[in-house]
Amino acid sequence: MVLFSLVATHADIDLETVAQLSNGASGIATSALSGSPAVTGAVVLATCNRYEIYGEAPHADDVEAARAALVSEISGLSGLNEQLVSRSFSTRTGPEVSQHLFAVSAGLDSAVVGEREIAGQVRRALITAQHEGTASSGLVRLFQAASKTAKDVGAQTALGSRGLSIVSVALDLATDLSESPDWSTKKVVVFGTGAYAGATMALLRERGCTDISVFSSSGRAEAFVATRGGTALDSESLPVAVAASDVMIGCSGSDTRVEAGELAEIRAGSPQPLIAIDLALTHDFDPEVGQLDGVELLTLESVRLAAPQEQAESLTQASGIVSGAAQAFEQEREARSVDSAIVALRRHTMNVLDAEMERVRARHGCTAAAEEVEFALRRMVKQLLHVPTVRARELAANGQQDDYVSALETLYGITVEQPATATQAECPVDHRGLETA
Repeated sequence: MVLFSLVATHADIDLETVAQLSNGASGIATSALSGSPAVTGAVVLATCNRYEIYGEAPHADDVEAARAALVSEISGLSGLNEQLVSRSFSTRTGPEVSQHLFAVSAGLDSAVVGEREIAGQVRRALITAQHEGTASSGLVRLFQAASKTAKDVGAQTALGSRGLSIVSVALDLATDLSESPDWSTKKVVVFGTGAYAGATMALLRERGCTDISVFSSSGRAEAFVATRGGTALDSESLPVAVAASDVMIGCSGSDTRVEAGELAEIRAGSPQPLIAIDLALTHDFDPEVGQLDGVELLTLESVRLAAPQEQAESLTQASGIVSGAAQAFEQEREARSVDSAIVALRRHTMNVLDAEMERVRARHGCTAAAEEVEFALRRMVKQLLHVPTVRARELAANGQQDDYVSALETLYGITVEQPATATQAECPVDHRGLETA
């Protein structure tokens, strides 16, 4: 089985294209698995500035077919032509997959280096894929290792120790633009009830803001504020709240957005200026909002440009942790890749031994002499298998596991079959013997 990834991020393409590509992201994994045998597992990581798909294919020769299937699905869901979609994604295979995901999870590839939200987004991406049954065993191990790496970076380095995040940098910018830095006097309207909205609410509370209203086009505002505080808005009360607000923050990325003309009408006669912070991947606010009198628009690009650089020493240390973790993951993965070959060789050898013992018992019966012969043969087989087993691990560590498999097929005619990928509904542990253990 081969891991690969399709990556579209703020570092390579504009955020508007990232947003367009991610339309329909929630259904891409399921549709790709059902539509192509080349895709045996998929996990989707879609955030405010990246859209990445991690997949597993049966063989290296299937990666291109898997990529083509995913590009076709993304094109259909986003409405973009396949050529544009294909150009927007870079493809990673082999060690590049783990190296990149581990760096992403640790916040090294973020607009705000060391941001803390991304690690949670990586965890939630895996949880979602497991719930939908699209996470293969190889992808589960990859994402679990990425989360562990993020924790190690957080515990062993000063990276992100100031609690910087996309939301915190955006609020810092809003503070600089405000006539008064006192958040306790500001009226804020938050659009959305997801993870970013929750992080925004928490940071607003930390800064002393108490007048917070929440709107959700899906009607989840009541449940959201029940546990976090604030006032829930509906479509009727929203215009009044926006007209009186000092700051509005978009975190939803829903299909419904605030248009410039609509906002101008709502804000007509409002004496105070408005700061609009759009943190949604698919804009909550019309970009033309920034052209209105008395309105300042902050976007993800604004945040990226304003994000402070972390200390070089912390970055170097964190990068070292990420590289070491990625190397360890690949070595473990390569070692696992020869397990099936080792099992196949042992099964082949033991079948030969069992067949020979059948002939011995047929000739001599179940005598003490037959038992001695069986004991001697099994000990000899164990010794004979020791060196091939050790060599399998050594070759796998050097990336030469395919040579080992080819040798078994050439010398013994053994066909090594990879185990079937466990689905979400299946448990890889055999529980039959646990009750008596």
